Amino acid sequence: MKRFNDWLASKITSAVGTMWCAYLFTALALVSLPEAIHGGTATLVSWIAQTFLQLVLLSIIMVGQDVQAERTEQRAEEDHETIMKEF
Repeated sequence: MKRFNDWLASKITSAVGTMWCAYLFTALALVSLPEAIHGGTATLVSWIAQTFLQLVLLSIIMVGQDVQAERTEQRAEEDHETIMKEF
């Protein structure tokens, strides 16, 4: 069961951590924006915090973390190659 849970979690994380998912979540969040605007300031602030930020920024942060991890890995490989050349 643990193997299945790990596999499923990995697949979901891979899917949610894409810009396409961020675009989809943005579209989904924007559906309720007109109602939030008409609901007043408190409703709009609640929509921003609970709907937009949580849905959209989750995916964007995951994409950003992947990009940063790739850059860090590339720098580590370059450093390793440089050190090996010196020896």
